[in-house]
Amino acid sequence: MSTRAQGTGTDGGQSAGSGEIRSLTGLRAVAAVWVVVYHFQFTPGVGYDGYWEPLRPVIRAGATGVDLFFVLSGFVITLTYLERVGRTPSVREAGSFLWARVCRIWPVYALVTVVYGGWLLVKAARVTDGVVAYQVQQPVLDVWNFLLQFTMVQLWWHPASGGESWMGSAWSISAEWLAYVAFPLVALLLWRIRNAPLVLLGATAVLLMVPLGYTTYVHGGPVIAWSWLLRIGAAFLAGALTCLVVRRVRRTPRVEQAAATWALASVGAVAVGLWWGDWRGIDNDHSAFGGIVVVFFPVLVGALALSRTGLSALLSREPVVHGGRISFGLYLVHIPVFEVFWTLMDWWPRIAVGTSLWALLLAPVLLSTFVLAHLAHRFVEEPARERLRRAVPARRPAADAAPAAQPRVAVRAGRPLTPATAALLAGRSAGVPRVEAVPVPAQRPRSA
Repeated sequence: MSTRAQGTGTDGGQSAGSGEIRSLTGLRAVAAVWVVVYHFQFTPGVGYDGYWEPLRPVIRAGATGVDLFFVLSGFVITLTYLERVGRTPSVREAGSFLWARVCRIWPVYALVTVVYGGWLLVKAARVTDGVVAYQVQQPVLDVWNFLLQFTMVQLWWHPASGGESWMGSAWSISAEWLAYVAFPLVALLLWRIRNAPLVLLGATAVLLMVPLGYTTYVHGGPVIAWSWLLRIGAAFLAGALTCLVVRRVRRTPRVEQAAATWALASVGAVAVGLWWGDWRGIDNDHSAFGGIVVVFFPVLVGALALSRTGLSALLSREPVVHGGRISFGLYLVHIPVFEVFWTLMDWWPRIAVGTSLWALLLAPVLLSTFVLAHLAHRFVEEPARERLRRAVPARRPAADAAPAAQPRVAVRAGRPLTPATAALLAGRSAGVPRVEAVPVPAQRPRSA
């Protein structure tokens, strides 16, 4: 999914005319790769040695990439839909919003759920120990649970995120779907506080992440009951409030330069936090204390949205932006690919740990997730979204009514996004992440 907003320049974060905040789309790619590499480290025989060792502090906290996805989602959903859903609330507008989100996230999710569910059934018929997935709590493979997975509500009534989803990473899809369902009500509040002092809005966005950071500081990760609800609630709202700030900041060269500096400072703070977390984790069962860096995510997202140089320019390069556009598919397909590979390593001695064929397959398996994500985006996500939208006649925003080619909207630098432009850009919002697969411990304990 791309990240759309006002276009204000030809370099850096906003692409001229396209309305896409390219730097935030690129940031989605970073978050997705962070999560993918985090899960790949649990492949038997792949440890923190050689090339991996210097990256250990970053990889160990890779599950935190999901929280970055949630902040991005709250930001972009608010930027795209606040005017329409918050200004003129109605059942029709709420339904239109929810259908747009279904069209965006459900097709690829449904396909992966069905295919991976079929794999689990095949595996269940073969194994004798009852272990069909690399999770502590094994998924229940019956019709009722399939319906829960298929409708993305499997997590809503459970205090823990592990085991309720057949595909470990799908817990965050269910969590974000809950955020979408709640957004029409949340938008009413956001609309009423949109003109609050900028300092208050920005400070509140950061403070919302403090409980999550504190939980990680104390427990080495968000492992308390209902932590998934804390994660989606805090991060999504923090992103929404960050958006309220960005919407009102007048874009000037001085503001853009300051934002570029803040973006780099945020990355520096994240790096320090990750290395500190790794140091603390040495004597604490290697827990992911680096997750405390979530408190810097609202600042990072807001700064990138307001800048065009430095880090924003780097994230706006076309290969990185494309990675962001396929990030949803990447988040969905990587766990099934890894789990199939791990299982085949047990079943086929020729690719067991330490064999020459195993070593040759590691890189292709990892790279195959990016290829599959690209194919899913190109041949499933985008075509299915357009077809589903056409299948349900409804009053649509201008962007939704446009042909498949995205509208080009030029917004002059320094000018706020008008309601009309916001409506035109509404069709290309960033979605969930969607993104954390539950950790599969280093010895492949059955958890995700």
